[in-house]
Amino acid sequence: MEPRVNYIVVGAFVLLLGATVLGTVLWLGKTDYRGIYDRYYVYTRESVAGLSVDSTVKYRGVDVGRVKEVILNPENAEEVRVTLDIVGGTPVKTDTQAVLVTQGLTGLVTLNLTGGTKDAPPLTPAAGQTYPVIKSAPSLFGRLDGTVEALLSEQGLPTLVANVTGLARNASLVLDEDNRAQFRQILKDLGEVTKVLAARSGQVDRGAQHAAEAAERTARLTEHLGTQLPALLDRMGKSAAALQQMTVEVARTSREVGEMVGAGKPGIEQFSRQTLADVGLLISELRQLAATMNRVALQVERQPNVLVLGRPGQPKGPGE
Repeated sequence: MEPRVNYIVVGAFVLLLGATVLGTVLWLGKTDYRGIYDRYYVYTRESVAGLSVDSTVKYRGVDVGRVKEVILNPENAEEVRVTLDIVGGTPVKTDTQAVLVTQGLTGLVTLNLTGGTKDAPPLTPAAGQTYPVIKSAPSLFGRLDGTVEALLSEQGLPTLVANVTGLARNASLVLDEDNRAQFRQILKDLGEVTKVLAARSGQVDRGAQHAAEAAERTARLTEHLGTQLPALLDRMGKSAAALQQMTVEVARTSREVGEMVGAGKPGIEQFSRQTLADVGLLISELRQLAATMNRVALQVERQPNVLVLGRPGQPKGPGE
């Protein structure tokens, strides 16, 4: 009986352990990170060599998820569909772009998310889409490959050759015999100028020294002006204030003189009407008196006895 009991305990323990493991596996398979990650699709026409499942997804250099699946697009064999699991809450916006980045010399490829401005709305699934689709942007190697392919295409290569040919032709036209002769003459002139400068290096040094002295004198003059200028400006301000005061005084004096003239205007008018008339009459009488005295003086000069005998009578006429 005792061995049977041990087998039963062992069997029960094994069954319990198996059930626990199975439940854990089923729980992990059921969650599949869906409760922690948000799923997105990325469609690209570039080669995804080096990108594999569980490759890192970065957002501005920060690890935010992993690559869940890499397959050809079932609806378009020219594209590769990359399924991403990104940490929930990551700000994936409508202007976010996915770029393939090669990590150094190892050849490993990560997928970087760029863009995503602050004001852009969050990325949501469009009509008919199972998961939101992040736009893809060409990688560095993709851009280089596209550029080289465009240059080496049937249209790009002849254009490049024509441009190089035109450039060579223009260079040959610029460097013709006349231009080369002029260029040699320019080099010769530069050599002569260099020789002249070398021969007159002493004069050049003295000129530089004189220039330095002139600059120093200018600096001293500027410093002196800087110290004297405030006092000069102060005196000019005082002179301007005095001139303004004098202008005010002159204006006030002119106003007072005007008021005085206005107050004395009636007396002046009366003086002009009466006194000036009397003065004119007096001057006329004085002129008459002066004429009379002049005649008397002339008569006395001719006949001095007039002062004693008086004026002689008029001679009588015939028959008187």
